[in-house]
Amino acid sequence: MNISERSIKISGGLTDITLAKKGDKLAFERLIEEHKYIIYRVAKTRLHCKEDIEDVFQETIIKAYKGIIKLKRDEYFKTWIIRIMINECNILLRKRKEIAYIDNDIADNIKREDSNSNIEIFDLINSLEEDLKMVTLLYFYEDMPQKEIGKLLSIPNGTVRSRISRAKEKLRKIVKEQM
Repeated sequence: MNISERSIKISGGLTDITLAKKGDKLAFERLIEEHKYIIYRVAKTRLHCKEDIEDVFQETIIKAYKGIIKLKRDEYFKTWIIRIMINECNILLRKRKEIAYIDNDIADNIKREDSNSNIEIFDLINSLEEDLKMVTLLYFYEDMPQKEIGKLLSIPNGTVRSRISRAKEKLRKIVKEQM
């Protein structure tokens, strides 16, 4: 069920987005509740400190609340809030003049789910190069179409396709090495 289908169930046919634009705090809270995991995962791909992730998450919520009235097309709420999160992560990184690092010791960060050594996919994605992480997360975790990813990240569709392809190849290689 996508956001527009779920949101239509709200009073009098008004969506949560429409209600939030009119100042309904509970409607905005429902929107955040529905999207909190993707917002958090996006932050986690860019930042590695839990406190930074939480700070940027809060700042994203504040900016989204203040700016929701400017959202032109309700169906793009998810893309819009992800864009805010990405921008907030970039602002934090610039302020600190930090470069998001990639953990060199991948083996220490891979979580085992059971005795068959199923590898936690999110940790694998997080081990990819920066340019592959976000595309991979949005494509595989959020089932976002390549065209929408391109718009969100301001990159051509061909670049999105090639990054997904490169990420798949690198993930296969990592999994094969771990097995």
